[in-house]
Amino acid sequence: MNLITPIAVGNTAKIYLHGNQIVKVFHDYFSQEEAIKEAAKQEAARESGLTIPSIIDVTKIDENPAIIMEYVKGKTLGDLLMENRQKAEYYMTISVDIQLNIHEVKLNSIEPMELKLKRQIYAAQRLSESDKTKLLAKLDLMSYEARLCHGDYHLFNLILSDDHVFIIDWVDASIGDIRADVCRTYLLYSQLEEDLAELYLNLYCNKSGISQEEILEWAPIIAGARLSEIVPKEDAGRLLRIVQGD
Repeated sequence: MNLITPIAVGNTAKIYLHGNQIVKVFHDYFSQEEAIKEAAKQEAARESGLTIPSIIDVTKIDENPAIIMEYVKGKTLGDLLMENRQKAEYYMTISVDIQLNIHEVKLNSIEPMELKLKRQIYAAQRLSESDKTKLLAKLDLMSYEARLCHGDYHLFNLILSDDHVFIIDWVDASIGDIRADVCRTYLLYSQLEEDLAELYLNLYCNKSGISQEEILEWAPIIAGARLSEIVPKEDAGRLLRIVQGD
């Protein structure tokens, strides 16, 4: 397969358009097993009835793990919002409605969120042993009904194609507390723009009936887990302050 110029480069992979297919080539520190797991998550979520590109193959390209999937022609809701900031509430409302649909799904075939968060907290080198102990104890006290959580939900992972919105990038998906999923999205938005984060949180809480306090209770745990990820633009100091309640 002759891949020349990626159409996007993310923290985990380079994305190429090849004919009518998208080819996601992971960076060399990812294993084939991780690519297989991500593809399985995406297919399981798609088979639940959500609008998601279908997986065509899991392979290797130049010795790197790769996923080949259906190409969806369109623009992300994030790009559309950047083009017209006056429609921020319109696009955010669409995204919240889709996330509420995701959160209705029950699956048994995807990794439990609790295991994923514990693994990330253990791996976060910026956390002290005391911080890790407190976060893990707090996580153990959380009770919830396990539902499908995207794990990296934001406007740039939603592609508007004709009259449909496709949900992409399922690498961080898990089965767990929907409040934690919302909290992660809120923290992602708040690093970029506080007004956008507040708009999102208000819309989700109003539509779901879940309080902001219930969602933000997850903030130290989600921030601590986020510290294990390779995100060059992330403000690690901000995440540490959230972990420590400052």
